[in-house]
Amino acid sequence: MRLLVRLLFFIVLLTLNVSAVQAQATSSGWKLAWSDEFNYSGLPDSTKWGYEQGFVRNNEKQYYTYKRKENAFVENGVLTITAKKEIYPNRDFSSTSSAWQKKDSLASYTSAALITLGKASWKFGKIEVRAKIPRGLGVWPAIWMLGNNVSEVGWPLSGEIDIMEFVGHDSSSIHGTMHYADPITKKHLQSGNKIVVSQPFNDFHTYSAEWNNEEMRCLFDGRVYHTFPLNKAGEDLSNAFRKPFYLLINFALGGSWGKTIDDAVLPQKFIVDYVRVYQKE
Repeated sequence: MRLLVRLLFFIVLLTLNVSAVQAQATSSGWKLAWSDEFNYSGLPDSTKWGYEQGFVRNNEKQYYTYKRKENAFVENGVLTITAKKEIYPNRDFSSTSSAWQKKDSLASYTSAALITLGKASWKFGKIEVRAKIPRGLGVWPAIWMLGNNVSEVGWPLSGEIDIMEFVGHDSSSIHGTMHYADPITKKHLQSGNKIVVSQPFNDFHTYSAEWNNEEMRCLFDGRVYHTFPLNKAGEDLSNAFRKPFYLLINFALGGSWGKTIDDAVLPQKFIVDYVRVYQKE
């Protein structure tokens, strides 16, 4: 009986929470289009999230694992992505390859990268994530987006929206950046800014991007700190930011920007309270 009462209380609380979110969004002109509140237990919802696997980019040191609870797990209302120092087999190892992703048979670190590719994507809207970032030298958590067509046209033609990036060696800065190709030369360009926050890893914060046909805005706890006019990336249909993008949430270690890893701080956790995508009514 006591268990039934607790279950009913949880259901009522969850219903009220979702209703409050929807009401708040409607009052500001945004309508909730997609979300994961992480009010379940187990691996991330497979209808919403897929995974990157292996060594993926930027000469990063972590190996992204697939459906492994030690690296990505949901419980107590949050998603936790854990980066660990441990030996893990590299499924892409090739003894004849010199490529950095394939030349080592074993990885020294593991983590996870969740993606909505093939499950959900959006053109314009407000992407909002409430999260608590990790700390320490070498950590590189990110909330970002790539154009759906990245496998066809490549990067940077696909465009990239960095809603939040943090690197442990710059421990008081939150970065938001747009990457794109010059409309004429097709060379990589970027437009970004950072907001200075004292010890941003101590608490949960809200990281957002507001995106319409004219501009992109990066926000930290509701405060705009970077605005990017979309026409800088082209005025015709080739503009990457006027096409659908999918979402990525990952926790990298080291690499080209993360730099030296302090093994003593590991494991570290990137904790996500919710992910919400709104679109204008």
